[in-house]
Amino acid sequence: MEQNITYVKTSSKSFDETIASLEKNVADNMFRVLHTHDVTATLAEKEFTINPLKIMEVCNAGFAYKALGIDPSVALFMPCKYVVTDKDGKVEVTLFLPSVISSFIQKDELKEMAMEVEEKLKHIMDISV
Repeated sequence: MEQNITYVKTSSKSFDETIASLEKNVADNMFRVLHTHDVTATLAEKEFTINPLKIMEVCNAGFAYKALGIDPSVALFMPCKYVVTDKDGKVEVTLFLPSVISSFIQKDELKEMAMEVEEKLKHIMDISV
């Protein structure tokens, strides 16, 4: 059985507008942006050129606390990430699905919580693009 590991949407907004929309909607939905990695800028420091790409790390402290209480190795998958890319003028947002964690850490309680987090993150993405 093949499992999708990502959720991908194309944005109708510009790259910067998509980032701003995600930042607002993450906060409005009880998550927090921990850090945004500007991969394009980081690679440019070494004279590599790529299309705009940012990785936005997001977290909900309550979910993180519960997940770590179930199994500390879940930290390997934290925080949750949105990847925003500009592919020749088309802005795409990709989310690594939290439910995939349950294929590595097989605990029912964690699976249920991962599905709840996943639905919230998909909703944030849907209203942001």
